[in-house]
Amino acid sequence: MTLENNEELLAEKAKSVFADGFHCSQAVLSVFAEELGIDEVTAKRLGGCFGAGMCTGEVCGAAVGALMAIGLKFGHTKSSDLAAKQLTNQKTLEFLTRFRQANGAVLCRELLGRDVRKPEDVSYLKEHGVFLTFCPKMVDSAVRIAADLINSK
Repeated sequence: MTLENNEELLAEKAKSVFADGFHCSQAVLSVFAEELGIDEVTAKRLGGCFGAGMCTGEVCGAAVGALMAIGLKFGHTKSSDLAAKQLTNQKTLEFLTRFRQANGAVLCRELLGRDVRKPEDVSYLKEHGVFLTFCPKMVDSAVRIAADLINSK
């Protein structure tokens, strides 16, 4: 699946991957994987440690998955390639700004309104279905923003 003009399909696929029990980071990165030169299994492995803000409520895993995809597209591979480094930094900051504008925050604990480091907060989030209702919205948002940035020059 090519990325151009497919934000809707990519977002739906990512939400399906998330619904299958993968972390938000895995769901987001995996939909970009093949188009950006890695297989889906590798993408899921790479994204495996970033769900729930690295299990600490830090940067939302969906955002991290999107940033990894942006890095695959634009990241510099030679230390002397300052133009690629600057472009990657620009895309990173643009993604974070747009994600924050769309969702109110980039930190998982701020987005969820609970601290995933606290068992009682995790219990609350599970009991109220927050992971199943709120997190897919973050996956959707991250995929759409990342796809737009990846498709732009």
